[in-house]
Amino acid sequence: MSDLETLQKTMTIGVIGLGDMGVLYARRFSEAGWNVVGCDREELYEETKKKFSSELFKIEKNGHYVSRISDYIIYSVEAENINKIVSLYGPSTKFGAIVGGQTSCKTPEIQAFEKHLPSDTEIISLHSMHGPKVNTTGQPLVIIQHRASDASLEFINHLVKCLNSKVVYLTAAQHDRITADTQAVTHAAFLSMGVAWKNSNQYPWETPRWIGGLENAKTNIAIRIYSNKWHVYAGLAITNPAAHDQVLQYAKSTTELFKLMIAGKRDELRDRLFKAKEFVFNSVDHNNLLLDDDLLQKFSLSKVPPEGRQPNSHLSLLAIVDSWFNLGIIPYDHIICSTPLFRIFLGVTEYVFCTPNLLEESIDYAVQDTSFRTDDLEFTIAARNWSSIIRFGNFELYKNEFVQTQKFFEPMFASGNAVGNEMIKTILDRVKEREAHA
Repeated sequence: MSDLETLQKTMTIGVIGLGDMGVLYARRFSEAGWNVVGCDREELYEETKKKFSSELFKIEKNGHYVSRISDYIIYSVEAENINKIVSLYGPSTKFGAIVGGQTSCKTPEIQAFEKHLPSDTEIISLHSMHGPKVNTTGQPLVIIQHRASDASLEFINHLVKCLNSKVVYLTAAQHDRITADTQAVTHAAFLSMGVAWKNSNQYPWETPRWIGGLENAKTNIAIRIYSNKWHVYAGLAITNPAAHDQVLQYAKSTTELFKLMIAGKRDELRDRLFKAKEFVFNSVDHNNLLLDDDLLQKFSLSKVPPEGRQPNSHLSLLAIVDSWFNLGIIPYDHIICSTPLFRIFLGVTEYVFCTPNLLEESIDYAVQDTSFRTDDLEFTIAARNWSSIIRFGNFELYKNEFVQTQKFFEPMFASGNAVGNEMIKTILDRVKEREAHA
């Protein structure tokens, strides 16, 4: 009998929280031959049993029942609730068990474990750097060996092999800095984009000036974000201190660039953006970009025939790169831990800044043409509003703003995600090709 078979016969994996990611883990581990038990909210016990009656994993009444029999326990709960839930179920942890979590911000997660778990418990946390609808194969999986033996780490390595992910070993602090660097600013951009469209009461795929290759990517990304659950993004933004500074900088960059645009200060705007370009994209070959119009033209939600690429100020994307410059972030440094969406974010900004003459065109259009002026104003207001919500740490306000915008876009989620999935697959194939030739 192999070491893996021995472990599978003797070890039980527990999952506390059967949201989308919790179910992904419970399903993949049980299908790979592990004995898996899981639970959701206790008041939903009977409903949860029926919902997962055809699965290989077993449903328990609550986290006490899961904790007392499991050798590795994964808390897959909202970041804002991690301390409360660990304080509730942590004391029931099996003697000598390993505990980890799946939240997007590890500092509060580790603090909760250290505060509420028995001292004999080991701590190894995980974070799959992708959403539940993305194929885990080849995607980054962060493992944090916080308080555990090398033998326990080897056990976790055996467990996660079935995900076929690309494992990266980090500390909790490294994880939180990298996730902030790769996600905070870009999420703020596309969250603000969605709010601006909602407040203007316009669906971009129905408006001719939002139609075209690059606009397709922006629309698909925004819809993909709003089709997910609000707490996924709220947890990253609000519980991660590094993300606060970055979202604040994004709102500041958006505001300052917009003021330069409406003041007609082209030279000052150009100097600022070209300094940012030199800092962020210094090593990028414009002949080897991730995106181009021909590729993106295929992924449209619109039934209106495109008239070619439409000029646009692209304020949302200009502000992303300006933020990276002001924060001293080189996004390519963290590509090994990047989510699929981040690689597309990076490809979109790379396209605007590195396609010959496109940045100049955007600057000229921003200063000289007023066609997008009202849209840019709505976007600036939205970015500042998101910054305020995150700075004050208000989960309820975050939820309200997100859910209202989510309802606005909801009619397009099915078709939008289908198109978006195909776009992501195509672009990730390009990423692999580029990395193979690097």
